[in-house]
Amino acid sequence: QVQLVESGGGLVQAGDSLKLSCAASGRTFSSYAMGWFRQVPGNEREFVTIINRSGERIDYVDSVKGRFTISRDNAKNTVYLQMNNLKPEDTAVYYCAASPFFLRSLSNYKYWGQGTQVTVSS
Repeated sequence: QVQLVESGGGLVQAGDSLKLSCAASGRTFSSYAMGWFRQVPGNEREFVTIINRSGERIDYVDSVKGRFTISRDNAKNTVYLQMNNLKPEDTAVYYCAASPFFLRSLSNYKYWGQGTQVTVSS
């Protein structure tokens, strides 16, 4: 069992930066690939990025490449999402999730956090 708690969301202006954190409970954090997803009301939850168990493999959706950076600290059971040059279209609830596999599909993710709101004003 893994419990995930996101933090770091907020209201910022376009061009600003935010860093999200996702703290995991349990001793099996390093056994999972960790992903970030986002969801706008009325839309499906969409993949943003994933990092494998060791941190050596990373994948991003095209819309955030060059602006967002995922990282993890297995000693602290935490995964991060550094978001730079934020745009209004990045506004969403951001969720972290744990998966046994390095895959984008939501169905592969076993554990989810409660989400943190990111709002980017123009």
